[in-house]
Amino acid sequence: MPEQSTGARPTLEAVAARAGVSRATASRVVNGGAGVRPPLVDKVRRAVEELGYVPNHAARTLVTRRNGAVAVIIAEPEFRIFSDPFFEQQVRGISRELTAYDSQLVLLWVEGPGDHDRIARYLGGGHVDGALAFSLHDDDELPAIIDRAKIPTVFGGRPGAGADLSVPYVDADNRGGAREAVRHLVSLGRRHIAHIAGPRDQTSALDRIDGYHDVLVDADPALLCQGDFTEASGARAMAELLERRPDVDAVFVSNDLMALGALRTLRERNVGVPEDVALVGFDDMPSVVEQSSPALTTVRQDIEGMGRLMVRLLMRLLNEHGTQTGAPASVITPTTLVRRASA
Repeated sequence: MPEQSTGARPTLEAVAARAGVSRATASRVVNGGAGVRPPLVDKVRRAVEELGYVPNHAARTLVTRRNGAVAVIIAEPEFRIFSDPFFEQQVRGISRELTAYDSQLVLLWVEGPGDHDRIARYLGGGHVDGALAFSLHDDDELPAIIDRAKIPTVFGGRPGAGADLSVPYVDADNRGGAREAVRHLVSLGRRHIAHIAGPRDQTSALDRIDGYHDVLVDADPALLCQGDFTEASGARAMAELLERRPDVDAVFVSNDLMALGALRTLRERNVGVPEDVALVGFDDMPSVVEQSSPALTTVRQDIEGMGRLMVRLLMRLLNEHGTQTGAPASVITPTTLVRRASA
């Protein structure tokens, strides 16, 4: 346990004296430097714990040239961020991994066009060591803003048209997961399989549309309906599909929230699931699946794990910044179909 405070804040010199090492050695250990033998590292860390030493942020920044903070930028308005559990899971993964690197998370989001100027000023002010940006849209200004700020960056999800493809990203196998979902519905003998798609200005939604068409090459355009990844849009799209194509007997939905809305519409219209219409979602978010009745068959992507991977790639970029090793490769994580009662 830390020693009881006598009013004076413990100093690095006190840590060095307690550990029996030089101040320079204590500084290297405290600031994450290399070149210190493990037994000495253990002594310094024990002294830090015993004395309750807290590094001075300003001094540490001078030594490491790091702020110990990372900007997490979500290209969505506040109501989406705090109502969609996808963002909660991804930020949780990012936060837990940043904690392991002793780095702080600074959350930024885009409520309107004016927020781009605010984010540009913040990133350009040198407050953070790097950035993680996700839920980007095709016409997003964020990639250009980040590029002008000249800070190491990792994208969550494959960036759209016009983005710098040399920036590494972490994404799920959206197209492959969609193919597996639709093939499953075909294997059940369903003949009129619809798709409730996500927004067409996001690559994840476009990849899932492509996966649907990989299996159903000649699908009737009337079987494709548009949503925006919200529960309400899934309910509206399902109602539209039932009006447009009353013979629909299966639906692949581009995310779990929209699938929850589609289930609500089907229940309100006394359409049996899966007896009359089989339903498959995408995400496998526990908080959504627990609300679904019947239990939702869906494509699982490791949302929290992708957040952790984004941090690891960013830390590699930070450690290699200014070297000739180049950026780490982007990562596509696998998806898995989880079969439950809805299909």
